[in-house]
Amino acid sequence: MGDDISLQDKVALITGGGRRIGAEICRMLHQDGMNLVIHYRNSEEDAHALQAELHEQRPDSVLLVQGDITSIPKLQNLVFATTEEFGQLDVLINSASTFYPTPVGETDEVQWDDLMGTNLKAPFFLSQAAAPHLKASRGCIVNLSDIHGMRTLKNHPVYTAAKA
Repeated sequence: MGDDISLQDKVALITGGGRRIGAEICRMLHQDGMNLVIHYRNSEEDAHALQAELHEQRPDSVLLVQGDITSIPKLQNLVFATTEEFGQLDVLINSASTFYPTPVGETDEVQWDDLMGTNLKAPFFLSQAAAPHLKASRGCIVNLSDIHGMRTLKNHPVYTAAKA
């Protein structure tokens, strides 16, 4: 093997793929020949526009799945939808993220559950659900993080802890 590994007809599942970094990752992988399952939570319009854009290049190559990934059964369903649609899973990219301030003394349990759920719980349990399929395809998992997992961001202690 070398740098010429073909991604043609491989399948990637990308959480948070409807916009920003996730969408750019989708464009890059699709251009290299991959079929995609793009998860989104609130960015429905962006996700549908991205799907339409990519389907212009290669029809029937992108499946959209909407949902809150903090529910473990929904994560298992996301993996199931991927393998049902394309018959395999080769790459899991945990790109979904929730980000907002949670100053000490002002943070509630709903914010804690949302930030920890999206940034820590979901990537772990989705990776676990995808592992048998990725093992079978000799695939991989890519977890996106940022500098705030190592350097605290003022007024964002929950986000910082989740990314660490």
